[in-house]
Formats: sequence, C-alpha cells, structure tokens
Amino acid sequence: MKLHMGLDVGSTTVKIVITDENYNTLYQVYRRHKSDVKETVRAVLNEAYEEFKDDYITINVTGSGGMFLEQYMGINFVQEVIAETEAIRKFIPQTDVVIELGGEDSKITYLSGSVEQRMNSICAGGTGAFIDQMASLLDTDASGLNDLSKNYKKIYPIASRCGVFAKTDIQALMNQGASREDIAISVFQSVVNQTISNLACGRPIRGNVTFLGGPLHFLPALRERFVETLGEDENTFTTPEDAQLYVAKGAAILSAENDNFVPYKDLIKELEKEAPEDMEMTKKLEPLFDSEEEYDKFVADHKTDQVIYEDIASYEGPIYVGIDAGSTTSKMVWVTEEGHILHEDYRMNLGRPLEVVINMLKDGYSKKNPKAYIASSGICGYGEDFIKNALHVDNGEVETIAHYSAAKFFNPDVDFILDIGGQDMKAMHIRDGIIDSIQLNEACSSGCGSFLSTFAASVGMSVEDFQKKALFAKEPADLGSRCTVFMNSKVKQAQKEGSEVGDIAAGLCYSVIKNAIQKVIKVRDPKTLGKNIVVQGGTFYGDAILRSFENITGRKTTRPEIAGLMGAMGMALISRDKSTGQSSLAGVEELESFSYKQKNARCGLCTNNCALIINVFPDGTRYVTGNRCERGAGVKKEETAADLNMYKFKNDLLFNRKSLGDNARMGRVGLPRVLNMYEDYPFWHKFFTSLGFDVVLSGKSDREMYEKGISSISSETACYPAKLAHGHIEDLARRDDLDLIFYPAVFYEYKQFKKAQNHMNCPVVSGYPDVIKNNVESLDKVKYMNPYLSLESEKIISNRLIEEFEGYSHDGNALSKKEIKNAASLAWKELQDYHDQIRIRGKEIIDYVNANNLNAIVLAGRPYHIDPEVNHGIPELIEGMKIPVISEDAVAYNIEDVDTKVRVLDQWSYHARLYRAAEYIADNPNLQLIQLNSFGCGLDAVTTDQVQDLLEANGKIYTLLKIDEVSNLGAVKIRVRSLLQALNQKKMEGIEFTKDLDRLDYSTPEFTKDMVKEGYTILAPQMAREHFRILGPVFHHYGMNIEFLDSVNDKVLDQGLKYVNNDSCYPSITVVGQFMEAVNSGRYDTDKLAIVMTQTGGACRASNYVGYIRKGLRDAGYPNIPVIAMSAQGIETNSGLDLRKPSTIPFLKKGFRAIIFGDLINRVANATRPYEVEKGVTDNLKEAWIEKLQEKAPTMGDREYKKCVKEIVEDFDNIPVKDIKLPKAGIVGEILVKFLPEANNNLQKVLEAEGAEVILPDLTDFFMYCMKNSELKVGLYGKSKKAARLGKIGISIIEQYRKPVRKALRESKRFNEPEYIDQIVDYAKEVTSLGNQAGEGWLLAGEMVELIHADAPNIVCIQPFGCLPNHITGKGVMKKIREEYPDANIVAIDYDPGASEVNQINRVKLMMSQARDNLEQKNLQEVGK
Repeated sequence: MKLHMGLDVGSTTVKIVITDENYNTLYQVYRRHKSDVKETVRAVLNEAYEEFKDDYITINVTGSGGMFLEQYMGINFVQEVIAETEAIRKFIPQTDVVIELGGEDSKITYLSGSVEQRMNSICAGGTGAFIDQMASLLDTDASGLNDLSKNYKKIYPIASRCGVFAKTDIQALMNQGASREDIAISVFQSVVNQTISNLACGRPIRGNVTFLGGPLHFLPALRERFVETLGEDENTFTTPEDAQLYVAKGAAILSAENDNFVPYKDLIKELEKEAPEDMEMTKKLEPLFDSEEEYDKFVADHKTDQVIYEDIASYEGPIYVGIDAGSTTSKMVWVTEEGHILHEDYRMNLGRPLEVVINMLKDGYSKKNPKAYIASSGICGYGEDFIKNALHVDNGEVETIAHYSAAKFFNPDVDFILDIGGQDMKAMHIRDGIIDSIQLNEACSSGCGSFLSTFAASVGMSVEDFQKKALFAKEPADLGSRCTVFMNSKVKQAQKEGSEVGDIAAGLCYSVIKNAIQKVIKVRDPKTLGKNIVVQGGTFYGDAILRSFENITGRKTTRPEIAGLMGAMGMALISRDKSTGQSSLAGVEELESFSYKQKNARCGLCTNNCALIINVFPDGTRYVTGNRCERGAGVKKEETAADLNMYKFKNDLLFNRKSLGDNARMGRVGLPRVLNMYEDYPFWHKFFTSLGFDVVLSGKSDREMYEKGISSISSETACYPAKLAHGHIEDLARRDDLDLIFYPAVFYEYKQFKKAQNHMNCPVVSGYPDVIKNNVESLDKVKYMNPYLSLESEKIISNRLIEEFEGYSHDGNALSKKEIKNAASLAWKELQDYHDQIRIRGKEIIDYVNANNLNAIVLAGRPYHIDPEVNHGIPELIEGMKIPVISEDAVAYNIEDVDTKVRVLDQWSYHARLYRAAEYIADNPNLQLIQLNSFGCGLDAVTTDQVQDLLEANGKIYTLLKIDEVSNLGAVKIRVRSLLQALNQKKMEGIEFTKDLDRLDYSTPEFTKDMVKEGYTILAPQMAREHFRILGPVFHHYGMNIEFLDSVNDKVLDQGLKYVNNDSCYPSITVVGQFMEAVNSGRYDTDKLAIVMTQTGGACRASNYVGYIRKGLRDAGYPNIPVIAMSAQGIETNSGLDLRKPSTIPFLKKGFRAIIFGDLINRVANATRPYEVEKGVTDNLKEAWIEKLQEKAPTMGDREYKKCVKEIVEDFDNIPVKDIKLPKAGIVGEILVKFLPEANNNLQKVLEAEGAEVILPDLTDFFMYCMKNSELKVGLYGKSKKAARLGKIGISIIEQYRKPVRKALRESKRFNEPEYIDQIVDYAKEVTSLGNQAGEGWLLAGEMVELIHADAPNIVCIQPFGCLPNHITGKGVMKKIREEYPDANIVAIDYDPGASEVNQINRVKLMMSQARDNLEQKNLQEVGK
C-alpha cells in the first residue's frame, strides 16, 4: 500500500501520523521524549514496523527537533506552522485564526486577510512547559490543575511572562492562603493573557477560531478561559478531537507532494546510522574534577567542623527555635545556648506553609525531653507575618539579617554571602558589619535551584543524583545563561550532539553560577566579591555547584554543612540573643486543636480597593493579607506617614483639577492618563480648559484597564507603563461623548537644568502616541490627534499649537490664532506652578526630616511611577513603616544646578533630575535613595549604574527595585526592611562608610596632535565590514592609524557582558566587548592606544556607548586610554582627531566615497550571488574589488572614481546567471545588528540558503537620515535653521558622489539604483510620523515600505532585544504596513547574546515558505493573464 507519514518532533513530545492516500489516519502516536529525541523516534517508528513493514511511504518531518532528523535520516523537513496550516485547510477550511500551544512554543496563525504567523520568541511563559511547572507547585500535574480549576471562586492576576515569576506570584498567593482551585484557574487565565498580548501583538483574534496542540487538547478549562476572554458574540470556537496531532497530519499531507515513495523497511535502516556532526556545535567547558583524588581533597578542604549535634531526647534546658518559611520550602532548627543543633527539619510547602510548620513543630515537640523547654522562637521568610501571627512566634526578622547572623557563626569576618535558593537568589555585600547592598533576582530566576530540579526531573533523576553525575563529566556543555524554559532548546541542541546527562548537568551547574554572577550580582571582577565568602542555600549542598562557583570566580569559599538551613539557624541564634527565657510559641495542645477560617473582602479605604483575605485564628485574632498598606489591616490612620508621602501628594496635585462640564463651548476632549501626561497634564488641562473644552481623563489604571488594551499591544517587550496606554485609549474610545482624543508626542520636554546636555523624552514616551494610532482599531470612530511637539520653550510650543489648532471648530465656534497663543501662555504658567508646588512641598518635608533627624526615602522613578498600578503600592508600603516618601523631582528642584560628575550623556529630561537628586542625597545623612525601574526600561541600563556610582562613591547604600505588571511585594519588602535595618544599625553604632570619590572620575585624557605624531593606534568597532575595509586605508593615508577591530566572537561577548550593564542592548555589549577584548588581549601597547566611537546625541542609548567604554576602561585598570567621541554636533572635541575642521574636507570626501563603494559592492553582489551559474564567482569578484579599492581609494581622483564605479557594475553585470525567479527578502533594523553578520547569526546566509535574493538598504541612507532630521526638526520642534541648512548641503554633496553610481546602475542589465532620501521620507510618512527620530526612527519604517515597492515584500525586521526605538517604528508600524500593503510578509526577530538560534531560524523559514507560496501564486496569476 502507498501511505503518507508525518513525524512531528516537538520540544517535549514526538508525534507520528500515518495516513492512506485520501489522508484518513491509519496510525497515530503522541509520546513525551524526556529530551531523548533519537531514542524516542526510533521506538515510535519501530513500534509501527510490524503493521507497515511491507508498505511504501512518503515522509516529512517537522517541529523544533525536526531539523536534526533532516540531516540524520535525510528526511524532508517542513516548517511546523506550514504543516499545521495545510492540515487546517484540508480538514477545517473555514478557520480564520488558529491558536496552538505546544511544549515550549505558542503560535497564532491568521488565515483570513493577509496570512500571518506568530511564534513566541524570547520568552516561553504561557506554554505547555509553563503549565507543567505551575502544576508541580500545587503538587499535581496539568490534568490535576484542570480538575482543580472547576471549583474556582476568584481569579487572581499571575505573571505569565516568566514561569519563575508566576511561581513567585503563586507562592505569594499560597502564603496569603488563597485556595488551590483559585490558583489553578488563575494559571490558565495567565496563559491566555500571555498568548494574546505576546503573539497577537495588535492584531485582533476574531471569526472562526480553532484550538490545536497538546495543552489545548487535554485541558478543557484552558480552552474555556480562551473562549471567555475572546468572547462568543462574534466568534466561533472549534477543537478537533486529534488537535494534538494536527502538525504531524499536515506534514503527512505535504509529504504527498514529493512522489518519492520509500519502503518502510529502508526507513528503519536509516535509523541505525551514526548521527551526523551538528552544524552549531555546543562548546565544551573545563571538567569540574579530573580525578576521584582531586574530588576527595576538595570535600576534605570544605569541612567547617562548626556544626555540633546534641541528642534532643536527652538534652535538658532552654531550646531556641528558628523557623524559615521560604517560598517553596520551610526549614526549622532547634539549638542550645552554645549553638549546638538539637533538631533540624526541611520540608516542601506544597502550597500550605502554615500546615507544614505546624507539623514540623509537632514533630519536634514529640522528640524533646520533658525537662527541656522552649525559651524563645523566631521566624523569617515569605510566610513570616502570617505564621508569626498564627502561632505566636516571639521574634520576626527580615530574612537577610537571619542569613547574615548564621553566616557570621561560621565565619565571623564574612564580607560576602551568596544564597541560592529554590527560586530566589540573594547576594549580600557586608561593609563594617552592616549589610550595605543586597541584590535579588528580580527579573528572572534562571540560575536558581528550581532551575536544576526542573531539568533533573525531566530526565527522571533527583537533584542529588543529577549533581553527582556532573562531578566527573568529561565535557561539560556550555549552555549559556538564559531563561529556564529556553535553556531547554540549548540542552536539546547538546543532546542531539551526543552530550551525556553528566555533561549537561555540569553545564547547567556552570550556567547557574554564571547567571548569578552576570545577571544578579553583576560582578565585573571576582576580586570585588570580598575576602571571606560564605555560600549557602539548598542549591549549594551539591559539590558540583560549589566547584563551579570556585572555578568561575577563582575564589575559595566557606560552605556550611547546613547550607540549606541557614535562615532557620540565623533565626535560632537571633532568638537566643533576644530571649527573655519565656516564649509565647504555640504548645502541643494548641497545635493539636489549631484550625482557622478564611473570608474574602475588599478594603475600600482607597482607590486601590485591595482584595483582602481575612484569616481568623482560634483565639479570635485576625490576620489580613492582600493589603498593600497597613490601613486594610485595621491599623489606625494616624500611625502612618501619609501626609509625608510625596507620591500621594503629586498624584492628587496632578489630576485633581476642575473641568468645565456642560459649559464647554468647544466640546469634549479626552486625555489618556499615561506616560507623558504624568509630566505635562497641568499644561494640557489648562490649555484646553482656557479654550473652552471640557477635559475628560481616562479612568485610573488597574489590572482591568491593562486587559482592555491587551489585544492591541504591538511589542511584547515594551515596559508595563507603555502597555497600559492601550487600555487607557480603549477606555476613552469606548465613550460616545468625546469629540476628540488628544495624546501628543512630546519629543523635547522643557529644559529644567541649564547644565544638562539635552532634555529629550525616552523614545517610548515620545513615540507611543504613534504606536497607539497605528494599532488601536477603535480609534477609527473618533477624531484622534497625536501631534509631535517640543515643550522646549513657550514660543516653540505656542507656534506648533497654532499650526495644529488654528481653525479647529465645534458647533460653529472656531479657534483663532490669538486665543490659542493666549491659552498656551496660561498653560505654560500652570506647568511652572505645578513644578513650583512640588518644590515647595519637597522642601517642607526635607526640612522636617533634617530638623528631626529622621530617615526618609527618596523613591526615584519617572513621573508615571506615581501611578499606583505601576508602583504597586510601594510608596504606601514605605509610608506604612512610618517613613516619609519623597519623589526625586522634589529633591532636584531644591538645589542649585550642580555639575554632576556623570560619565553618561545627560540627555533625557526625567533623568537629569535623577542625577541631581542622587548628588544631593549622597551628602545628606537622613535621605536614602531607592530607584524604581520598570522591567524592559532600556534607558535605566544607563542610569542605574550611574546613580549607583554617585551614591556608593559617597558611602551611601543604593537600592534598585524592578517592577512590572506583577504586584508581588514580597521581594520589595525584603529590600526595604533590610535597608532600614542597615540604616538603624549605622546610626546606633555611629558607623560611617568610607568614601571613594575617585570612582566618579571617568574622564579620559584628550587625544592630542602629539599622539597622532607618536603613531598611537586608534581602535574602532566593527560594524559594516566591506565599507570599513575600504575606509581603513583612507584614514591611514591621512596619518590616522585607525584599526577596525575584526573579531566578534564569544570572547568579545563575554567581555561585553562583564563590563556593561546586562540590561543594556546587544549592540552596546558587542561594541564595548570588542574594545575590552582588544585592550585586555596583550596585542597592543596600551600606552600608545586610543579608542574612537561615534556619538549621535540622539534619544536612543547609542549616545551613551562612550560612557560605557570609559567605565569599562576604568574598571579594567586603563583610565589613561583616550576615548574619542565623534559627533556631528561636536559634543566633545579632540585636537588630534577633529573632523569638523575645514582641513579635513579632502579626507571626508574620500571617506564618504569609501562608504558609497561599500554600498555599491554589497548591492550588486547581493543581486548576483543567488543567480550565479558557477558557485563562488560573485564572492571572488567582490573580494578582488575590495582589495583593489583598498589600494586605490586613498588617492583616487574624480575621474578615476567614476571609472571604478562603472567597472564594478559592468563586472558584476557580466557574471553568467540563471534565468530563474526568486523571492526577494529585505533586512531592516537597528544599524549594527543589520550590518554585522555575527550580531544577527548570519541572517543573510540563512535567507540565501532558503532561496532568497537578499536586499540590504545602503549604509549611506543612515547618514542621509541624520542630515534630513536637522531639516525636519525646524518645522516640528522649532530647532536651528542653520543646522537645517548644513544638513541640506550635506545631502546634496553626498548625492553628488552618488550620481555616477546611479548612472551606472541605471545603465546596467540587472541592478536597481537606491531611492532618494526624499522618496524614503514620503514612504515613511504613510505609516509613521517623521517626528520619530530616535535610533533608526522613521528611516526604519520608510525602508520597509521602500522594500515593498522594490518588489521585496518579505522583510525581516531585526532589533536587539528590548530596543526602544524599534517598539515605535519597527514593531509599532507593522500592522499599519500590512493594512496598506496586504502582500507584506514581515517577521520581527530579536537578537541578544542568549536568544535561541533554533527559534530565530524557524521564524525565518516560516517567512520564506510564505514568500515562496506568494511568488508561486503571483506567477500563476501572470500565466493566467
């Protein structure tokens, strides 16, 4: 019989479907492969052998593990979404949208309208693996979760962005006593939210929706959440009964296209072959131990001999009980007066921390001698408040202090503690006996204990055995340091290459430590860790982890034998020291009869309206959880510091304004309560009210507001405050009484400090109104204005508002120029008043604090951090501890404009205040700074390091809190309490930290003319190889010894990660890494070395690379190397290299020509390579021309320039080519990632291998864009006309050089000339505003449209992970482009050092298969004509 087979090898399962010639399923299997792909495939195929051994089959393989089988068995591979789509079109053709969840991927496919496919990229939250992880927390499995959820009463918000955070949320809910049923349903809801917000990215899911994949097939409750969230009014939902096999079915159908039937027997033979070497080999690391002897010595060296046990049954006397109620486990230690251990216990919480502690206590009581008694008890950890109240524990303490007490017991001089627990990691630096800085893993728990246990469980081993396997692994696999769920793909990769379990275990141990060091502690140099290191936490019980730590840091450590019990040990010691001899801890009888009731309620005392859980204990005491502040717990209001909370004051001052109501002559205007409105609302309220508009604000932010807008969020990595904007706009758009929604894009705020170098808004804040316009569909029904404006001065804003509003009419009333000007003038004054009131109130609080010698906290953030939904009640939390809360602007306005010693470019207006506030706090003993940082805020990668330096150099403690949509305050509480504890201790003991003001000196020497004469080598970063190879000799000819660094490899990235804040973007890590690798390599004489870097002065982070480089050089011990910052504006000058002098014109002319040559050679080579008859001819010719130009470019005259251009085009035009039609694919995006192959994993080669002709827009266009901006800024932002004239001249000079290029390309047979910049401007205007000038800005959008017009609708838009400008003009415009150009086939791919390459290639393959289909359709239509 002739049959068709589809084999789907996914991330967690293997599926096989065999059909007859009419595609009826004859055989099907669905099996988990537990990471052993090869064996499972072999087993599955062998099982079917008996039934089909005499048949002939066609076969296709698909799925994330399928690429490997394609090489191993020579089976044809199809992309999984294409396979799935094929099956849907065959069996459920009426489908509009497919939602499919897999093991660690989730996909949405739109089949009606423009066909489009979306896959998760950087994060695997909200997938099958995520559900499994969450189920294990509740001590059940996925189907158990499904059963539990049937009886739910309430849904809680849970972060599904990351499995680890969701764990934290769930733990917090458990510790507060939420029911398992409610938690189960909440997990499913979070998966729904994750899928919609991360994948739909602004495109609504409506029509006939089909659910596919394992999780949606096996979990009806999950399907119900989707149905309820998407709504049944306009939609219908289908789940086929074999939903989990659809991808395999599609692969079987597609296999019928190749008539290559093979005997089933041959297929089985193929399985016996040796697996081939894989293309991307996993690198190997050093073995942990080379021999058993080395290991034995290691074990002997790490004995501390300080743990002494006594027998609890025979001991008589006082006992001190320490309890540590952690996030996943509870620990208990009982000690004697001497600190000997009588009893220890360690148990999993399984979501019932209180019950577990009760059982542990009962257990202890049953063993103790009647003549021993409990003299004191103490508790720390997540469950501290709840359990302390329930069981009357004597002492509660913040867990960091408990850990420090225990560490001191083992090493009295300890100055650094690293504690790696189940899902939290803490690093504590101790200075003068005080914990002065604590780092916790806020953003991600890759690298915690649960990370290892998850992997151990997936191979069916215990963590202990898993770590033992690691000890003697010969070749540990280098798995990088990344998200837990995505490590899976690295692990799979290694397994395919034949890594043993031990190699993977050892590799994971290394990864855990690397994560701790690079992501959490952010250590540049292990020496800074201190001299006496104590490592603790359950994870360190494993010798493999301990050895990895010592190997990577090169430091010797103390590891207590009770590493996992240190919190409990510390609490036992603390309660011993605080003991009065009498304890109130619940006794045996009380524990036997203990039970408690729970009630749910709403607080209602303020707008947060917190959901409370009221626990009533047997003695009638109540304990309330869920409240952000103390008021819900029934604490009297007088006891807090509410009137000293600047956050409340500002929120009220900002929004509590009267509107005109029905007396308005100009109708109603809606303003969204988001982003820049938190700064400028007083201006807009006054402006519109003065003109006769009734001003309506959107509602207050809350979870519901966020969910209103979830379906139009276009970039899943944008920050939470930006994502909230979608909900606020929906809120306004749903009203029917508004005449106008106004949300201005403010590029420049007004300049508050003369010494600041600029006063821009962050690219997200300034560009978001444009994203809203392009992505929120409900705005079609209402007038929406989002003008690009500058608040730089009253005159500039006044002129722009006249342009926008003159002639605006309503009910026969029209606005005149004079009215608008006067309204703008009143509004300007109102805005100044608002800031004055903040300054005055700030001064009152600061004076009060200083006069009474109190501690106060300056909570430094952005204006929109005063939104309670964004700050999650942190100000109230601090206020509840009776501590005044001051905002950073209240401090900054109260001081003279200081010359802050900052190495960063002081260019963003909100941050200018931050630096000045930090400078003031550094000198004021009563003020402490806590910085709020929204997850995904790119600018804070620059500011946080700088603020930390300003404070720590002055002997202050720096605390950073990362916040996002998750409102679990557990970690925040730990940080704030530890900070306060440290402050009190400092005051009581009169300790002053030593200052280190040298740390702020980042100046590097000027690069002088003498240095040029002495032949200094100037290092420049690599970006566009072809261009720079031709440009190098031009520099040399003019006496500048520039060397463009060439290698970009793992060594470079490691150096980058070591010297740059890890939240910073991929290009900054690459650029700084290139320099640091070169400087540290010993290849150069560092006394004769300089570094050059361009500085755009724009709103994106690139302007701050110079600061990163200076910090890196200083940290590495080379403060003497000059760093030359080159910018068109002349932000800095260096006499040895000043390109603004007239004498450099001949050099600039030849330099620009070199860049134009690079563009030309790339253009003609890319258009020839895919078609060449003889492989390799194009690249050989390209190489020959680059070498020729290296020689000629430095001295080339005009005539020779024209001649060379002509010859290049002719030479490439004459290469023999095949007469075939290929799909054209364009690459656009961030400039470095676009031009540097190492930074985009050789995307061009991947596309060419998929059969594309690749178009890469010219580098010259970026220079043209920068010059064009100086023209556009005059009209939009009232900037200098002189700069605009220079820009215009620049463009015409470059076009002069491009003239011969255009002529030669026009005369060629096969090549196209580049578009003029004005044409690109027109293209960009269709889809975005020309006011977007951060990073690649409108050029990015313009290039996408340009490519579509050049018959290359297949576009890969690439950006570094979390690139700010790309949220706006990359991902933010895609929906609009697809609407205007239905044949646009665009995929956005994020790159960063840890992104999964398999995933990137998958998405490119997906786009290309769509491209091939589209081209085929087009050819058929043309034939039909």
